[in-house]
Amino acid sequence: MADTVKRKIYDTTSRAGSSRARRHRILQAAGTEFVERGYLGTTMAGIAERAEVSLDTVYTLVGRKPGLFRLLVETAISGEDEAVVADQRAYVRALREEATAEGKLAIYAKAIRRIQPRLAPLLAVLQQAAGADEELARLWCEIGERRAANMRRLAEDLVAVHPLRMPLEQAADIIWATASTELYLLLVHQRGWSPSAYEQWLADTWRHTLLA
Repeated sequence: MADTVKRKIYDTTSRAGSSRARRHRILQAAGTEFVERGYLGTTMAGIAERAEVSLDTVYTLVGRKPGLFRLLVETAISGEDEAVVADQRAYVRALREEATAEGKLAIYAKAIRRIQPRLAPLLAVLQQAAGADEELARLWCEIGERRAANMRRLAEDLVAVHPLRMPLEQAADIIWATASTELYLLLVHQRGWSPSAYEQWLADTWRHTLLA
């Protein structure tokens, strides 16, 4: 009896691990397909073929195409195979615990440097496709508004430990604009900045521009 229970537990764990592995492959394949072919040019069948799974498996594990793209954006932000809410991300916790404004800005600059290589190619695809798909247009607007809300919280964290040179809302908008995917792509992809130079520029610019 005990051996039977152990075998069932093992089988269940094995199947769960297999599903996670296939889901990871699907996410990796989908990200590559969307970046290479664009949103409209990407098909779920193409994702299934690249991931070496059946089309039914794709739908079962990640859902339809719009939901899959949203999941890719969320996982690019979190760095995990699942979406992670902002307050549960390691860098957000570190930022909240940091005692100085300069330290908070340095932590966030490093986080943005790590996030953008995963996120920027997807948001470039999203921006191009938003005009042709209502659901993607909502996602584009939602991401912008969510970022703006998060930047306001960061500005509130800053002003709690150090006076700002400007009103809080203006400081939040400056962080929102300078941490954008568009600026990252301009500096790193088009102008050839190194990721470390980009991170240092963000931290220095925020420190000199925002802090009194």
